[in-house]
Amino acid sequence: MGRRSFDRSIVDGPIPGAVWKLAWPTMLQNVVGGLQGIVDHAMVGHYVGFTGNAAIGVSWQIFLVVVVFIASLFTGMGVLVARFTGANDHDSVNRVVYQAFLTAIFLTVFVMAPVGWFLAPGLLDVVNAEAAVQAEALPYLRIMFMFSFGTMIFFMLGGALRSAGDATTPLRLGIAMTVLNVVFNVVLIAGIGPIPSFGTTGAAMGTVLAGGLVSLYSLARLFRGGWVVRFDRALGWRPDFGVIRQLFRFGLPTGIQGVAMNVAGVLLLRFVGSLDLSAEAQAVYSVGYSQLFSFITWTSVGLLGATAAVAGQNLGAGRPERSAEGVRVASRIGLSVAVGIGLTFLFIPRALFGLFGMEDPIVLGLGVELLRYLSVSGLFITVALVYTGGLQGTGDTRSPLYISLVSQLALPLGLCWAIQTFATLDPADIWLAIVLGHFMRALLSVIVFRRGGWRTIEVRID
Repeated sequence: MGRRSFDRSIVDGPIPGAVWKLAWPTMLQNVVGGLQGIVDHAMVGHYVGFTGNAAIGVSWQIFLVVVVFIASLFTGMGVLVARFTGANDHDSVNRVVYQAFLTAIFLTVFVMAPVGWFLAPGLLDVVNAEAAVQAEALPYLRIMFMFSFGTMIFFMLGGALRSAGDATTPLRLGIAMTVLNVVFNVVLIAGIGPIPSFGTTGAAMGTVLAGGLVSLYSLARLFRGGWVVRFDRALGWRPDFGVIRQLFRFGLPTGIQGVAMNVAGVLLLRFVGSLDLSAEAQAVYSVGYSQLFSFITWTSVGLLGATAAVAGQNLGAGRPERSAEGVRVASRIGLSVAVGIGLTFLFIPRALFGLFGMEDPIVLGLGVELLRYLSVSGLFITVALVYTGGLQGTGDTRSPLYISLVSQLALPLGLCWAIQTFATLDPADIWLAIVLGHFMRALLSVIVFRRGGWRTIEVRID
């Protein structure tokens, strides 16, 4: 099978249509992924209890600290792929994606797996997880670290195809992976017939099995051809350090940004763990922020990817004014979604937590309070992520790093530390710190993008 041509409507057609063409499949894919997370939490909540929910929440927060750094090279890949797609350079697109694939194999197998296995117990201590939560979280976390190859390849392929203008293929793969994950979880969490119940550990087993199967199929298709990106066996297994340097040139700042943000999340969990009702608060944080709020964040992340592709391709085609227009259109879409989801947080919070088997009055009280804050915070984070996509897609990956260090690390953690040191830290103080951090990130992202420094960034490989 041959290769498919690039979709030129992203650089030649109306901007709203170009943004929506890339945004809706990615948004839907992320919502489906969010539903998968809800199924995981709901089943674990019913079969294990809120300690299982807390275990998954803290494990994911730790896992993301490592995986986001390794996946940063995919951001660099996205910058290069979007630019070369805009310039209609097929060979450079395939060359970049293949080198990102080889680098991901090395980092996942020889760095992420062994480091994650040995550091997992110490990392759980960092977040002040209770003994019962740690007992559930440790096997879950180790499985995720050791067998994350499939998930990483899925992320890489999705980013490559979207940057090249194809968002529907990642959507189909994402739906397939979600369906497989749900099926595996039904079997492995609860147990069926001769298969015993693995509880929280079963959720990790289902995730890695689903990711592995979908990624094997995807790799076969890449070598066989028929997608907008394809692999040629003649490329061999030799690393191309000219390309790899560019991957890390643009990707490394995003990796540091991701690590900083997730370290901030881990340290925020540490503050949550220091509260009087730590287990209850961690369970609420895990469900309310990590799962329910993900309907806003993952939708916004979908818009980030679409915005990055539109901005990068149009800049590669020499049309920076269309890049700026794409960011503005995407921000309006994101705000409309955030308003709708925020209203559900305000009007049916108890029903939302009830989906996870959370009926304890204290837990519900904390959860209702958290969702009130998050209904406002969602407006800020969607704007922040869309403008971050505009910056990263055009090659400015350093500005979002500096913005995140101020808004997601220094501001919320500094506020929590000050209150804990000089007064009594309550859950509402932590929720407020989250809102203020998102507001600051949105404000700074808009200001930096409008300054226009991204218009002069050059992208090339030797």
